[in-house]
Amino acid sequence: MTAPFAADAHTPAELLQAFLRPGSAADPSRPLVTFYDDSTGERVELSAKTFDNWVAKTANLLQDELNASPDDRAALLLPAHWQSAVWLLACWSVGVAAVPGGEPKDADLVVSGPDGLASAQECPGERVALALRPLGGRFPQRPDGFLDYAAEVPGQGDRFAPYSPVDPQAVALETLVDGLPLKLTGEQTVALAREGAARLGLDSGSRVLSTLSFDDWAGLEAGLLAPLAAGASVVLCRNSGQLTEDQWQSRIDSERVTLRLG
Repeated sequence: MTAPFAADAHTPAELLQAFLRPGSAADPSRPLVTFYDDSTGERVELSAKTFDNWVAKTANLLQDELNASPDDRAALLLPAHWQSAVWLLACWSVGVAAVPGGEPKDADLVVSGPDGLASAQECPGERVALALRPLGGRFPQRPDGFLDYAAEVPGQGDRFAPYSPVDPQAVALETLVDGLPLKLTGEQTVALAREGAARLGLDSGSRVLSTLSFDDWAGLEAGLLAPLAAGASVVLCRNSGQLTEDQWQSRIDSERVTLRLG
């Protein structure tokens, strides 16, 4: 039996690193995350190398500028977006527990898109705002009490090393699984991602299109973790409710999608 992709990975960050190894079954130069926002016409495509560079910069921002540590919890008030995927992997690279859709008042830091800024004000710790504008643009005016991610991240280092090794047994993700709130360690997150990849029939040639939210396990599995565990790639689509079936089919064909979810 062929060993699964990244069989030695015990944390989600190690799944990403497996894409970059020489001889990997996944080509680090091919698209890993493709993102569409159909309200703006935006399309962004990131190879594994480029995505990893964004993750490294964001992890450096977390660790060095925001003083985040493996004991911290980050509430992520973000849609399914390429920058949301970057933040998830950055948290896991540092060892911070990611809490998509979490309560800011209970978190050590909060990362919010424009729609969550009012709620994010309740966080007692560091607050980061993402404009989610095309081309990673900044806010026209930085929200009071927040760092503007697009202004802060470019100056961060392109390589990342955690101050202490990430513990696979520490909580990495707090999410809803079948409607029930669960705290998953890094190892459990990877194990569930592998189970999802097997159930969905994914391999390194798969390309998954997802319109699901990242606020529960089903969306995280479809739009990020199961493809990572298989060495596959994703196409994330936001604000796509107005697309006709013909338009969907055109996108599926042009992006060489092998599985549509949501």
